[in-house]
Amino acid sequence: MQIASVAGEQIVVAVEVSTSSSDRGLARPMLEQIDATYGALPKQHLIDGGFTKNDEIEWAHGANVAMHCPPIVNKRNTDPFAPRPDDGPGVSAWRKRMNSDSGKATYRKRSIHECSNARFRQCGLVQLTVRGRANATIVLTWYAVANNILQGARLRRMAAAA
Repeated sequence: MQIASVAGEQIVVAVEVSTSSSDRGLARPMLEQIDATYGALPKQHLIDGGFTKNDEIEWAHGANVAMHCPPIVNKRNTDPFAPRPDDGPGVSAWRKRMNSDSGKATYRKRSIHECSNARFRQCGLVQLTVRGRANATIVLTWYAVANNILQGARLRRMAAAA
């Protein structure tokens, strides 16, 4: 299950259920879903390290989306931020961005997104009890709607108190 949210507000903007055993290669489809739904791509996309894939970083760079995800540390313990001969302009920019203090600070905001995941678990989404991708997507969407209602109420209370 993939969940895309606005980091600071914790409002879910897209969900996806995949049968893939790996997160690699799932960042672009999520961005494309966001673009199809809202007619625009985010300026920044903060994702777990398991989503890191150079082709997707290049695609996002071409679409003016700055990917923020940690580089993969390989078995040879080479510097993950060091340029590689086969790096395209997007991957090169990503390595520089993630090696910078501002890039690292931006990526730390991704942890706020984990609040949505924790809220889903607190509300009982530990295991899907339905069969099929379509049914799983419906269940995940209902959790997203409930999350957004709760978050909307919280944000309204905060705005009224300010």
